[in-house]
Amino acid sequence: MSQFGRSGVVHFMRSRHDKKRPTAPPCTIALDAMGGDHGPSVVVPAALRFHADNPHVTLILVGREAQIRAHLGTATSERLRIQPASQEVAMDESPSKALRGKKDSSMRVAIDLVKNGEANACVSAGNTGALMATARFVLKMLPNVDRPAIITAVPSIHGHTHMLDLGANVDCTAEHLFQFAVMGSELVAAVDGVASPRVALLNIGQEEIKGNDQVKQAHELLARSGLNYIGYVEGDSIFLRDLDLVVSDGFVGNVALKCSEGVAKFVRHSLTAQFKRSWWTRLAGLAALPILKSFRRTMDPRRYNGASLLGLRGIVIKSHGGADVLAFENAIYIAEKEIRANIPQRISEQVGRHLGSEHYRETA
Repeated sequence: MSQFGRSGVVHFMRSRHDKKRPTAPPCTIALDAMGGDHGPSVVVPAALRFHADNPHVTLILVGREAQIRAHLGTATSERLRIQPASQEVAMDESPSKALRGKKDSSMRVAIDLVKNGEANACVSAGNTGALMATARFVLKMLPNVDRPAIITAVPSIHGHTHMLDLGANVDCTAEHLFQFAVMGSELVAAVDGVASPRVALLNIGQEEIKGNDQVKQAHELLARSGLNYIGYVEGDSIFLRDLDLVVSDGFVGNVALKCSEGVAKFVRHSLTAQFKRSWWTRLAGLAALPILKSFRRTMDPRRYNGASLLGLRGIVIKSHGGADVLAFENAIYIAEKEIRANIPQRISEQVGRHLGSEHYRETA
């Protein structure tokens, strides 16, 4: 159907779940076709790739119709349609300006489709602040949830670990961290099939005496919560320990994530430079090529692209702004997985149960 070839790279979500699920219930995903650094030149090919492998999913491409059709070519399908939008949100645009002045932006229209029940989820590579502000304004928060949080998976020696918050909330209270833990734990249980996810709190040390008041109070709440809470962990544990979820405020979480991305790029750059030093090292590089390819695939950030905005009354997935076709397709897979798992309802039920518990009321 599409002129775009298949890649040999295995997607993060696709590597752990069957690519084709003919028995899966039908659903609809709205795609912000104009968002991100590349707009429809990435979103449309990613949509076509996903569309070819998922006959139960309808995709709505939201944006300027002429530009979208230029990238669609001759591809036509009842499960792939265009929703016109006359505006775009710039990557450097202030969230307040986008919220007030861009009511017909591709981002806003895609989220409106979720609000109106015409789509089950929205995926956007656009401005993170604008996406968060617009989604929160349009979809509203779940009951008992004060703030949304951004969560994604990162590679570890045990497979992967989920982290939140990754930048939505710079300043958090202990109660916010507790809510993040409950939401993240429920998402991991749903998408990874883990009955009792191991939850840890990111801190500057594992000792009880370390950390600021906010982290210590969150530790007390989590210790009595009924979650599978294992206590404090330091930054290296994100990648070295067998954890399912690491919780922090958005400032610390975003710095930790960006540091990990920088280290991964540094390692790849250093390995490449070393193997290019001489004819001998180039020969050694050829011998090690299968191992290097496997390492590169494991560390490939495209396989982990797609962060969830938890706590909203709808599913919104944030793709990296510079995502390529493979990466954006992976974000669509994450949206489809969360739809099937009914993440907002599950989170609402769990947050309500935990916040209503006697242990929480006594400690909070």
